Amino acid sequence: MRQTTFLPNYTIGTDAYDAINEIVKAYGTKAVIIGGKTALQKAGSKIKASLTNEVTVIDTLWYGGNSTYENVDQLLQTPSVQEADVLFAVGGGRVCDTVKVVAEKIGKPVFTFPTIGSNCSPVTAVCVIYKESGEMQGLFFPTKPPTHSFIDTAIIAQAPDKYLWAGIGDALSKEIESSFSARGDQLNYTDGLGIQIGKMCTERLLTYGTQALKDSANNLPSYAIEQVVSDIIVTTGLVSVLVINDYNSALAHSFYYGTTVLEKMEDYLHGASVSYGVLALLKLDQQDALFERIYRFMQENKLPVSLAEMNLNTTTDVDAILDKAMTTNDIVHVPYEITREMFKEAILAVEAYQ
Repeated sequence: MRQTTFLPNYTIGTDAYDAINEIVKAYGTKAVIIGGKTALQKAGSKIKASLTNEVTVIDTLWYGGNSTYENVDQLLQTPSVQEADVLFAVGGGRVCDTVKVVAEKIGKPVFTFPTIGSNCSPVTAVCVIYKESGEMQGLFFPTKPPTHSFIDTAIIAQAPDKYLWAGIGDALSKEIESSFSARGDQLNYTDGLGIQIGKMCTERLLTYGTQALKDSANNLPSYAIEQVVSDIIVTTGLVSVLVINDYNSALAHSFYYGTTVLEKMEDYLHGASVSYGVLALLKLDQQDALFERIYRFMQENKLPVSLAEMNLNTTTDVDAILDKAMTTNDIVHVPYEITREMFKEAILAVEAYQ
């Protein structure tokens, strides 16, 4: 069967926005900027300053506050979105996911401008959609990733440290989950390439992650930040684009999706929850040496190594999390059946570890 793969394109560096005009002008002359409120304040004027009269911003819009179909529909009905040649998504993962859905539905190119280093949404062809309540609703799959991502490391270094912190937690899952999900399968070329690229993730994060967080605290767009942000956004994004969705996640993300049913977790950062799920997956799969390394790294950098650090308890909260987690597709294509009891025992094993 025919297979077509669209790979992400990106520009990264403190001067990444200098490339916007030259790259975007091939796709049209009228752009609409859609973003989060803080992101628009931090990046909006810098984006506009990079453009010449070859590309004009005809409107700047708030994305709505969450990646919901209600916000997608609101944007689709906005006249300037309908008039634009290209869409600029400025902000974090939920901004990018919202605008990617809008772009797919309206048939326009989307360019992403991540202002935080928290996830790979700026370069992927998958969107996480939430209900108005905040609970995860499902996934939406555009036909291709964004046309180009402009990753300004100076803006990311100046963002609140918690976003890079959570991004590291999220990226810790990619190699571990994808390798686990693909274990024992006969991989075609593209899936195999994605799994191999994913093997860049863990070691690079463990090598540069601590220094990157220190540099972020000093608002310093350093080499360490560029390495870590490249891992968080690009490496994980390439894996996501190349492999079938079955290999994109596993138990760590099931744990996160489980936490979305708890109102008190509504503002807790996705990547931090996922990182705890990584520990649970490693315990379940008896990868003791890697568990030890990641546990100590997380502990050093104050990523959650216990439920209590997320304000969760081991009784009612875990049961609620598992009720949702066991319904997700993330633990369907795995090398062996994961039962509810196994999932719970893995969590309790993490809790017992010191």
